[in-house]
Amino acid sequence: QVQLVESGGGLVQAGGSLRLSCAASGRPFAFSTYALVWFRQAPGQDREFVTAISWNGGNTLYADSVKGRFTISRDNPKNTVNLQMNSLKPEDTGVYYCAVNRDGYAVTDIGRYDYWGQGTQVTVSS
Repeated sequence: QVQLVESGGGLVQAGGSLRLSCAASGRPFAFSTYALVWFRQAPGQDREFVTAISWNGGNTLYADSVKGRFTISRDNPKNTVNLQMNSLKPEDTGVYYCAVNRDGYAVTDIGRYDYWGQGTQVTVSS
């Protein structure tokens, strides 16, 4: 079992920045071998891929809509994954979820991620 807790969401004006964090724990637990991902879900819409990072940080993926604005990073000693979001737009509004892919590969397929956090709300006002 892996537990994930997101934090850092909030209300921000368009053009502003937020930094999300996701803290992982569990038993058994091998954080440094997991790939991690951020998805988001706007009201009435499906959950969509935002960004992912492989087990060693060597591979990162970004949705086209966030490239150049968002940066994913991981801190293995602290068992956390972070999402730095800059130049935020109203369309970035939604609940942001982190999840784990225990096979270590950064992929966009939601079905490959088997543990999820409860999410943190991000609201960007125009």
